[in-house]
Amino acid sequence: MRRKPLRPLAHVIASRLQGENPNLIEANERSNRNQATQVKTRVRAETRLMLLGLVFILGFCAIGGKMAMLASSSPHGVSKHRVGSEIMNQRANIVDRNGNILATNMSTQALYAHPNLMINPKKAAADLHTIFPDIDYDRLVRDFSNVKKKFIWVKKQVSPEKRQLVHDLGEPGLLFGNREMRLYPNGKLAAHILGGTRFDEEGVHAAEIIGVGGVEKYFDTMLRDPALEGSPLQLSIDLSTQAATRQVLEDGMRFTNAKGASAILMDIHTGEILSLVSLPDFDPNNRLRDAVSGDASDSPLFNRAAQGLYELGSTFKIFTAAISLEKGLANPQTIIDTTPFRWNRKTFRDYRDYGPSNTMEDVIMKSSNPGTIRMALAAGSSAQQSILKSLGFFEALPVELIEAGGTKPQLPKNWSDSSTITISFGHGLSATPLHLATAYSIISNGGYKIKPTLQLLKPDNLKGKKIISEKTSKQLISMLRRVVTGGTASMGDVKGYEVAGKTGTADKPSPKGGYYDDKVIATFASVFPASNPKYTLIVSLDEPVVHISGKKRRTAGYTAVPVAAEIISRVAPILNLRPIVANLQVTYTSLNSQ
Repeated sequence: MRRKPLRPLAHVIASRLQGENPNLIEANERSNRNQATQVKTRVRAETRLMLLGLVFILGFCAIGGKMAMLASSSPHGVSKHRVGSEIMNQRANIVDRNGNILATNMSTQALYAHPNLMINPKKAAADLHTIFPDIDYDRLVRDFSNVKKKFIWVKKQVSPEKRQLVHDLGEPGLLFGNREMRLYPNGKLAAHILGGTRFDEEGVHAAEIIGVGGVEKYFDTMLRDPALEGSPLQLSIDLSTQAATRQVLEDGMRFTNAKGASAILMDIHTGEILSLVSLPDFDPNNRLRDAVSGDASDSPLFNRAAQGLYELGSTFKIFTAAISLEKGLANPQTIIDTTPFRWNRKTFRDYRDYGPSNTMEDVIMKSSNPGTIRMALAAGSSAQQSILKSLGFFEALPVELIEAGGTKPQLPKNWSDSSTITISFGHGLSATPLHLATAYSIISNGGYKIKPTLQLLKPDNLKGKKIISEKTSKQLISMLRRVVTGGTASMGDVKGYEVAGKTGTADKPSPKGGYYDDKVIATFASVFPASNPKYTLIVSLDEPVVHISGKKRRTAGYTAVPVAAEIISRVAPILNLRPIVANLQVTYTSLNSQ
């Protein structure tokens, strides 16, 4: 910037020519400069004061706004931060197909003690024993008297009422920690499906819940996944159907004096399991420890429906008929030789004399062993193995039960003609009732392969591989219907629901080898309604016996069949199945004609 001089030469010369004093020029210039400097300084100071004032105004506005927000919001208590890691436990709920709770979480309290802080350990032990009679009083006295111990578990689950009683003791050495527990509000109702849980990693204020059986263990990782954000696991079972099935099966088990029982209700088109019951059962809220000695099947934890391997008797005869129909070896009206059949010094004959020959459908209806054997031998061992393999009898089922994963059917080591003979009527091959339910669903749904599942499937579930033709499927259902209307399962006919099925009474194997003379596994495999098959029901009883007309009856027709019929009559209305009424004529009167 170029600065103007205080004594411009031109002004000085002009001033001298006019006789003026040149010093006045310099004084005038200095005065102008001082005035300009004062103006700039004042403007700068005013600008700074304005900016400072604006900053103060904005600050006061921000503080005032925040105070207004706090004044209008609800107050929150001060949260206390706990030092150290805490075990997170937010296990997802389990619900049935209609959203009813099967398993959920409940907040509870854990009681623990610091002996070094106790005032009167013996009195505290006595008072706690009064509140919790199941606690060992002597152990508490020993533990509380040991001042070297700084931490002792007293009770890991305490109800609110008991917690208040402990608080009223006023003992400073007794403390509580918040915890969650797994709650099964329906008790035993779906015990073998749910399985149960236990505590794994434990802390004072939390405990990790892990599954130990059933779907709780199968879906354990998913149920503990925080990414689910509380979304429940929805199963295919129907709580009302499950309740009805269990109640009838329990009554039937008691009536038939059976050692155990199982029942499975399955949708034949999707493989969805609507109910699965195994008796005796347990309460998953207080799950028993696994049996460590003796027969595992004697434990209430044993799932007879998915773990029990049984020879299922004459229920297998329908598979032999399926082979003959598929290979074109016979049709329902083909005459089959039913005279006694001799093989390797053993003679196979029927319970009653059904004559020298019968049609194929009569062989199934009357449950003829010689007729079934001759059909199986005519088809051959390879054909028998092929269809049984395609129906799922060679592998463990891929159902969402941890117990089913390791339960593979017991097959003969050498599938000889003797094996073909015995397997044709359900001996020599052991499988679970769940295997049988899957197989009967396949032969009833038009011959499409399905997989049993406990998960609720989408309506657009695609059909699987074709196992048998639809024609064969219809013929098999017709034969099974005749078994109920005029054969060995006549007690299984439920008015209005067209039950079709097959009985099976198999001698029970003895652990010492051979078979018991007076113990059987009685099974009834049924499908309903026969005119439009929708559901398969398998009922199996272990060692049943009833007294009728002064005689002991053990066969499925007298034991398993009536139980299945009662279950169907109870669950069919729940499943929205309208009864079929034959020869019903309804006359509608038009209002316009009156």
